[in-house]
Amino acid sequence: MFKIGLIVNPVAGIGGPAGLKGSDGENIYLQAKALGFESKSLQRAIVAISRLETVGDSVEFITCAGAMGADCFKDSTLRYRVVYSPTDQTHTQPDDTRHAATAIMAFGVDIILFVGGDGTARDICSAVDNNQPVLGIPAGVKMHSGVFAVTPKAAAQLVIDMIKGGLVSIAEHEVRDIDEDAFRSGVVKSKHYGEMLTPQEGRYLQHVKCGGKEIEALVLDDIASEIIENIEDDTLYVMGSGGTVMHIKNTLSDEECSLLGVDLFLNNSLVAKDVNEHQLFDWLSQYPSRLIVTVIGGQGHLFGRGNQQLSPRNLRKIGLNNITIVATKNKIKEMDSRPLVVDTGDDELDQCLAGVRQIVTGYDDRIVYPVEYVNGQVSTDE
Repeated sequence: MFKIGLIVNPVAGIGGPAGLKGSDGENIYLQAKALGFESKSLQRAIVAISRLETVGDSVEFITCAGAMGADCFKDSTLRYRVVYSPTDQTHTQPDDTRHAATAIMAFGVDIILFVGGDGTARDICSAVDNNQPVLGIPAGVKMHSGVFAVTPKAAAQLVIDMIKGGLVSIAEHEVRDIDEDAFRSGVVKSKHYGEMLTPQEGRYLQHVKCGGKEIEALVLDDIASEIIENIEDDTLYVMGSGGTVMHIKNTLSDEECSLLGVDLFLNNSLVAKDVNEHQLFDWLSQYPSRLIVTVIGGQGHLFGRGNQQLSPRNLRKIGLNNITIVATKNKIKEMDSRPLVVDTGDDELDQCLAGVRQIVTGYDDRIVYPVEYVNGQVSTDE
């Protein structure tokens, strides 16, 4: 019997669609709840768990009570055992994650699956032994650590490969977390907290985020010129997060823009800064729109990491043909021929976003590059 530990952080990612740059801290949780947002971590856990139904006879889950794990199995035939109960099953604390990891590890599990972000990974790392395999199902806001699968289904597929005796390597990968207070001020302070043993297979495992410090100003100027020269009147331009798009924002406006948020421009003027998912939808309901988005260096994610304001309904409202990807060629080279990845949480939309896409890499300069929907199978489309 293959034993799988499961820990779900039921508040992970709640600050993402609210535009709060993270979910750490009581105040952030309450702000996001007051705005009407909920964490998607349980749903993302269920996506992974349901895929494991195919090997159900050979697995047993060791998990926690309520939304921290057991709720994933309400409509499942999979075996599970509850070994830890948090005081508050819907609003758990870091200590709950650490205590759960310790309790689960005592049962000799073959791997611990956890659902959350870098903060959850950090808590798990502080509790598990060096020889305990661990794999993250991404559900946080910005995940810099190398211990996450690229999507929930990819996490499940890695575990299935392990169960079926596939040649899945195990190696140490970094756990990193950021100072969210500094992050909300536009400063990324990422700190190394250790390593955890993680199954690896290049298609399914997320790479550690690269900062892209080698980007040259002239290349960014060329990209900004290409975008600005083609701006259309009376069209809402949704400008995503990241340094490449920030350069376009700063070229367009003398006003302070958001490095890590989503800003809106209309007729070359900044009209809204750092909008959340609800606010963005309201703006999109008033104007035709275009989206400018860049690639997370090293990881290659377009959607689902740090830009959850660009939700499935908002992306559909914008229109898939109205999305422009910008990146320097150096950033694309860092991908080492790996495809870019989409992980919006909406399978149908992810499939529509996949394929060969154009990327603006300079003035009147574009390349084509594959974008992949990772659902446990790698696309063979040329």
